[in-house]
Amino acid sequence: MTMSTPAAAFARTVRGAGPGLLLAHGAGGGIEANYGPIMDGLAAGHTVVGVDYPGAGATPKAQRPLDVDELVDELVAAADAEGLDTFAVSGYSLGGPVAIRLAARHPERVSSLVLSATFAHADTRTSLAASIWHQLFESGQHAVLAQYVNLMALSEPALNSLTPAQVHAAAEQLATAFPVGTGDQVDLVRRVDVRGDLAGIAVPTLVVVTTADPLISPTLQRELAAALPAAEVAEIQTGHLPFAERPQEWLKLIDDFLARSRKH
Repeated sequence: MTMSTPAAAFARTVRGAGPGLLLAHGAGGGIEANYGPIMDGLAAGHTVVGVDYPGAGATPKAQRPLDVDELVDELVAAADAEGLDTFAVSGYSLGGPVAIRLAARHPERVSSLVLSATFAHADTRTSLAASIWHQLFESGQHAVLAQYVNLMALSEPALNSLTPAQVHAAAEQLATAFPVGTGDQVDLVRRVDVRGDLAGIAVPTLVVVTTADPLISPTLQRELAAALPAAEVAEIQTGHLPFAERPQEWLKLIDDFLARSRKH
């Protein structure tokens, strides 16, 4: 790779060996935050390449609004830098539309897609949730935002398994951990729309529906699956954070699907 390559400007995580697997993370998250709990499992059978969006991980904050095509370019650039000609793409939450756009623009390189807790566009409810998230972050009300995220991200059973004191402690910890690019990333949640790309996606696709998700409703997730010609659906009984509530179950769904899709 020469220094003139336009890419690989974003920080990336590379683990494992085997077929390529790109990771696209969610808004206000990061590769470690969203995929860390299952990274060892994914890397056991794949060359895993994850890219942190601007303002997440070690990637500097953006100086302008985020653009889904620029995120796609960075993921492809990271794959190029690691010598991956073809790869599967796993997109979580905001990473879902990023993965879809990547597959639409580079169909010859994408072998399969895994789309978890995600959407093709923000419906009114999701847009409202993202708007509140954005306002609380940008106004510096991070303690209130942390409580809001716990309310909107955890399933009802997971939240109710905690005492009020535990919820307060968790929110205090979370309030100091929001990536500096959270506002930019949540803003993109409200703007991104890849519905026009769905009909042309021909690769094997797994849509993992988080059935107890207060943030991205299961209805919106199933709408995405129904619009994809080659999608199969798996359900996991969690809120918006499968990596926190049921990481091993989530890993098994992804691993089993990728193994099946390679055989076709």
